[in-house]
Amino acid sequence: MDLNQIRNDFPTLQEEVNGKRLAYFDSGASALKPRVVMDRLAQFYEKEYSNVHRGVHYLSQVSTLAFEDVRGKVQTFLNAAREDEIIFTAGTTESINLIAYSYVLPYLGKSDAILISEMEHHSNIVPWQLIAKMNGMDIKVVPVLDNGALDMQAFDNLLTPDVKFVSITHVSNTLGTVNPVKEIIEKAHANGSKVLVDGAQAAPHMTVDMQELGCDFYVFSAHKVFGPTGVGVLYGKFEVLDQVKPWQGGGDMIETVSFEGTTFNVLPHRLEAGTPNIAGVIGFGEALDYLAKIDVNWRYQHELNLLDYAMKGLKEFPQVRVLGTVPGKAAVICFVIDGVHAHDVGSLMDMNGVSVRVGHHCTEPLMKRFKVPATARASISFYNNKEDIDQWLSVFPKIFKFFG
Repeated sequence: MDLNQIRNDFPTLQEEVNGKRLAYFDSGASALKPRVVMDRLAQFYEKEYSNVHRGVHYLSQVSTLAFEDVRGKVQTFLNAAREDEIIFTAGTTESINLIAYSYVLPYLGKSDAILISEMEHHSNIVPWQLIAKMNGMDIKVVPVLDNGALDMQAFDNLLTPDVKFVSITHVSNTLGTVNPVKEIIEKAHANGSKVLVDGAQAAPHMTVDMQELGCDFYVFSAHKVFGPTGVGVLYGKFEVLDQVKPWQGGGDMIETVSFEGTTFNVLPHRLEAGTPNIAGVIGFGEALDYLAKIDVNWRYQHELNLLDYAMKGLKEFPQVRVLGTVPGKAAVICFVIDGVHAHDVGSLMDMNGVSVRVGHHCTEPLMKRFKVPATARASISFYNNKEDIDQWLSVFPKIFKFFG
């Protein structure tokens, strides 16, 4: 692949920050957008805009076809069995909440438990806590080993018959750990448990194949997959998804409405109430088209090569401590410098044109487990290059000098 051409596809990479070339390492929070996505959004708003599903006029039909076409693109992206297994949401967070309130809460009770892990994003912790308080369910937490790996022996011990639902991240947004989700799914299913996989950090980087994984639900966000914000995906096996109760009431999710009662639409519309983020979904479809032209194996290997290059460079700086060193991790580097707050690290990086994320990365329990208040995080994407890594590494001596 022509990396220079790829970088030219992303206008933001041509910008300068504080008079320096931009080295963008915050794709884990939100990925940059290729120009074709921006152009597609402009074209939709300028020439095709109308509400979807309910109009017989030309523009409504055009926008409806464009919107629904993306559902098929997501089906292909995930290798889902059916197009109506794809539900559009506002993001990963809403997808998880949808399943928490409309599937887990109605069907689980006081004698049941939900199993999550210590490395989960807050979006995969808080919804389960909220519904557990409503009906007295138990929440079990799989611990993380010192190198950032999931403690699979503890997982096996915690996966008892009372665990009816497992919700686990595919790739940790903080540690970069790639969890053995296929093994987890198989063990959970043997236990009679349903499984949701948080794919927010996996979908942008690697092949995610629903036929291979066999999970019951898979969720991710468009903005991390180089599309617009405000769009998410909930995949569900049809026979399981069809049991999910209506999430919100309103237009488009109904079949008939009367004051005596309401009957509901079929999937996927039953779980998509009201006017959706039409432009966002269409822009997401363009992002998927763009990604389809770039070999996924090349993308992921390129990121791993940059990760290896960066980790070798960090060996020159013993003051830097990396959280998450498990072999086979994704291209995420969370690091601390003892005696220097992560926000100060981020500020000095920014002064030198380097964009990193600082804080607890919505994984506060994980920060407590590693006994740090916050970290700086560099998340690598396929549009990064070695010059970006060199620019990032060049800031560390300046940090050490500034803080003595």
